[in-house]
Amino acid sequence: MRVLVRGTGVAGLTAAFELARSGVTVEMSERNAEPSRGASFYAGGMLAPWCERESAEDAVLALGQVALDWWEEATPGLVVRNGTLVVAPARDKAELLRFASRTCGYRWVDEGEIAALEPDLAGRFRSGLYFPGEGHLDPRLALQSLHQRLCAMGVRFHLGVLVDERRFDRVVDCTGPAAVGTLSSLRGVRGEMLYLATREVSLSRPVRLLHPRIPLYIVPREPGRFMVGATMIETEDTGAISARSMMEFLNAAYAVHPAFAEAEIIETGTGVRPAYPDNLPKVTEDGRTIFINGAHRHGFLLSPAMAGQAVRIVRQTLSYKEQDHETSGEWR
Repeated sequence: MRVLVRGTGVAGLTAAFELARSGVTVEMSERNAEPSRGASFYAGGMLAPWCERESAEDAVLALGQVALDWWEEATPGLVVRNGTLVVAPARDKAELLRFASRTCGYRWVDEGEIAALEPDLAGRFRSGLYFPGEGHLDPRLALQSLHQRLCAMGVRFHLGVLVDERRFDRVVDCTGPAAVGTLSSLRGVRGEMLYLATREVSLSRPVRLLHPRIPLYIVPREPGRFMVGATMIETEDTGAISARSMMEFLNAAYAVHPAFAEAEIIETGTGVRPAYPDNLPKVTEDGRTIFINGAHRHGFLLSPAMAGQAVRIVRQTLSYKEQDHETSGEWR
């Protein structure tokens, strides 16, 4: 059984990994000259099914709960499992109550507990929600690690070149927003981010700041570096980050800790993420092509579950193929 996986973002790499370790011969194709430079490169990397349930359907929570163990196994040493802290200014306590009413898996924390979790936030917030079962990773390191593991497993990569797809029994299309216009009702949703560098703030886990206009998350990377993001803009424009988003990010980061006002802006980026009308992913078939798409803002959280679905379809194809060979006498 030979399978070609199109696209080397998070969906493609996770699908290839699951297929390869199930015994299928896998090759990967990528139209760009280097892998993993799409929306996955700018992701937050939060493995937060309970937090994401606040603005998503139950399926995101159900499918996302497998992600922490999956990434911990697939990328050893990269997953940090110390939860998520959700806070809001005192005037926005209603936002915390609304957030709590739409999800589970948390406990309320007071000012003292917030200070124990994140000492640099001592005295800044009176109450919050702590989700102890969640985790996070650095997407760039995770994708690099998966790429290296796939190479070690014998998976061949075709970067920036055309591939004769007739050589393969099945094709798994994980091209994300490139499939907009090809897959019915798929649309692009733009996300924006920036990286800040400062030694004046230390965080141990993702911190989400609730705000009626623009909720924000800050994810710690290596010491002194923080990824800041949150926007979901209904457009397929891949241009640079807008001035409005930049100002709102910086204002919100300042609300988390004033020291962010003196931080260096070391990188900005945008990525278009594919989504269906219900913002839930789909694994669909068209002939011998399997499409994995529509993860929306949940790429790292939902890709392992989608990869598992694709493997089951491919294994079913292999089972039918074996039955045909046995019936015709070719198998023996």
